[in-house]
Amino acid sequence: MGKFTAYKLPLKSLPAGSYEYNYELGGQFFKDMESSDVRDADVHVHLVVVYREGVYDLTFRFGGEVVLLCDRCLDDLHFPIDTDYHIKVRYGDSYRDDSDDFLEIPESDNDLNVAYMMYDTVSLAIPIKHVHPVGKCNRAMSALLRKHRTSVPGDEDADLENELIDEMDSMGDDGGTDPVATDPRWDKLRNLTDNK
Repeated sequence: MGKFTAYKLPLKSLPAGSYEYNYELGGQFFKDMESSDVRDADVHVHLVVVYREGVYDLTFRFGGEVVLLCDRCLDDLHFPIDTDYHIKVRYGDSYRDDSDDFLEIPESDNDLNVAYMMYDTVSLAIPIKHVHPVGKCNRAMSALLRKHRTSVPGDEDADLENELIDEMDSMGDDGGTDPVATDPRWDKLRNLTDNK
């Protein structure tokens, strides 16, 4: 049994009418797809197939969340997925997918595997830049990033983020998180450079 056999629709055996299918896309689904962005997932997919006059009308409804790696602080980022995808499928002489909303598959195919359609739809719902909202990143990592980043004049997001980091740092130990423990060996080396 293949990794994606559970996602095969038996199109050829469906009589005219309406059919509903439900799928759960978890972390294993994205690992099997060799996705490097999605670390974990809990996405529910509801698929409605309406078959009439030789055309299969597929409507996917996605809801749930995926766990990504924040590009800024490297902590887990829980990103909500709430999207739809619609496509029409019919049998023809050969495989043709030159349109985003129409697919032709050869008569020899009894099934249509929808795993890649679902993967592509979720992937397109994820933004290119994976970052927490301003002020929600890991404080220690944000402070390090700010220390080593050059500031670009007119970058209002960076200015606001820097102000929030300064404000969080000024809160001290009662800001909600414990101070980051340091390695005493590195502290001694830092003292050498501070004395110069």
